[in-house]
Amino acid sequence: MAAFEYTALDNGGRQQHGVLEGDTPRQIRQQLRDRGLTPIEVSEVSERQTAHQQRSQLFQRGISSTDLAIITRQLATLVGSGLPVEEVLRVAAEQAEKAQAQRILMAVRSRVLEGHDLASALGEFPRTFSDLYRATVSAGERSGHLDIVLERLADYTEARQLLRQEVSRALVYPALVISVAILIVIGLMTYVVPQVVKVFTDTGQTLPLATRTLIACSELLARYGLWLLLVLIAGGLLLRSALRQPEFRMSFHRYLLRLPVLAKMVRGLNAARFSRTLSILNESGVPLLDALQISAQVVTNLPMKAAVEEAARRVREGTSLHRALEQAGYFPPLTVHLIASGEASGRLDEMLSRAAVSQERELQATIQTLLSFLGPLVILILGAIVLGIVMAMLLPIFELNQLVI
Repeated sequence: MAAFEYTALDNGGRQQHGVLEGDTPRQIRQQLRDRGLTPIEVSEVSERQTAHQQRSQLFQRGISSTDLAIITRQLATLVGSGLPVEEVLRVAAEQAEKAQAQRILMAVRSRVLEGHDLASALGEFPRTFSDLYRATVSAGERSGHLDIVLERLADYTEARQLLRQEVSRALVYPALVISVAILIVIGLMTYVVPQVVKVFTDTGQTLPLATRTLIACSELLARYGLWLLLVLIAGGLLLRSALRQPEFRMSFHRYLLRLPVLAKMVRGLNAARFSRTLSILNESGVPLLDALQISAQVVTNLPMKAAVEEAARRVREGTSLHRALEQAGYFPPLTVHLIASGEASGRLDEMLSRAAVSQERELQATIQTLLSFLGPLVILILGAIVLGIVMAMLLPIFELNQLVI
């Protein structure tokens, strides 16, 4: 039995969308007719999902991180209550508010009903359920503690989503201030300055250097502002295209690790992701070498990702994990020391979790500090720019008054 997505018309001519389970599309069409609906399109969910992903990876994102955190918590609660997995997936699909989440959960349920384990069924949607997610679920199924593993996954996804939301909320005020500042400067340069300049040009007065510079900038922005915007957009697209090239992206990520403040944030973020992921996998019973390979996928900085992959190779050859990471030179000393302590005491998962918590707290504190300075800094810069514009416009008036005196 598979899950099929349908589009049908009711008696009033309105389109109806949904998901039904059946063996063939013909059976689904008959179910729709029995309900008084006229079927228009019936397609298997997983096939539709895959084809759509191949057509456009830009617009197809599967389940959002917020929905995934909610669904994972629901799955953990339902599995902990003792319900069978297929029943858990059915209830979770009914609880899901978004149609995309319902389709995916019903498709996963149909794979489970066909005899696949949950981890393999989740593998039908790799863009929604990451390697970490599937490996952790697989370890939970093998150990017989799927409910506990899902609880850990729920905590992990909720913590990541909470951090993302906090950063987004903190960025709202600086982004708003910067946007308003840019609009104010553009308005002054393209409308206010030309109106004031007309008064000075009619007098035939020789204008000060600051005023002439302001007029030149105003004319440049008025004549070529659109072209400058297009050049900036083209530059951004060109940079984005260049970042898709592995060599340029590697060089760019190495450069980020050399910047004074940003390097600390990049290292802390990736170290926290790596430690948290490895802790969950190791605690769930995933072998260390497999856990390292999966954990490398959550590291977004390419030099640090390569360092984790090299560390996995060294661990396979018999080197301790903390020494392999220390030789890379990218991970914070606190993380390396905690991993060394965990290896020595046999509590690696606990020490990894502590390292992740420490890096996450330090990262949050750093971000909050930077953002608290960013707003006032933008206001000061805007004030200085506006003051410069006003002074450049007032200088000819001051000189005119002196001539009159």
